[in-house]
Amino acid sequence: MTEKEPVRIDKFLWAVRIYKTRNLASDACRMGRVLINNTPAKPSHSVKANEIFTLRKPPLIYTFKVIEPLENRVSAKLVAKYIEDLTPESEKNKIAMNSSGSFIWRKKGSGRPTKKERRIMDSWQDGFSEI
Repeated sequence: MTEKEPVRIDKFLWAVRIYKTRNLASDACRMGRVLINNTPAKPSHSVKANEIFTLRKPPLIYTFKVIEPLENRVSAKLVAKYIEDLTPESEKNKIAMNSSGSFIWRKKGSGRPTKKERRIMDSWQDGFSEI
C-alpha cells in the first residue's frame, strides 16, 4: 500500500460532506469547534488514518473516526468508506427532541400570533425542553 499525501482537516471535512463548503469547515476550525485529541485543530492540520475528531455543531457534538484520508469530495453513499460515526445515541436523540416539539397547532384563519401569544407559546415550549 502506498503512502498517500497528507490532507488538511478543512478539506477532509468538506470532502466527507460534514460541511457544505470548505470555507465553512475552515471557519469551524478557527472557532475551535473541531477538536482532535481534545485540542483545537487548525484548518491546516493533516488528517491521519484512525484519528478520532470531535465536531461541535450546536446543539450536537459529533465524534468521528477517520478510516482513510480523502482529498476529493465524494457522494453521500461513499462517505461511510472514509469516516466512521462514533457519536453516542444520547447526542443523536437531541435532534429528535428539538424537532418534535417545534410545531404548535393554531386554528386556521387566526392569523399571526400577537406578541403576548408568542410569549405564551415560547414559555410553553421552554417547559418541555427542560424535561
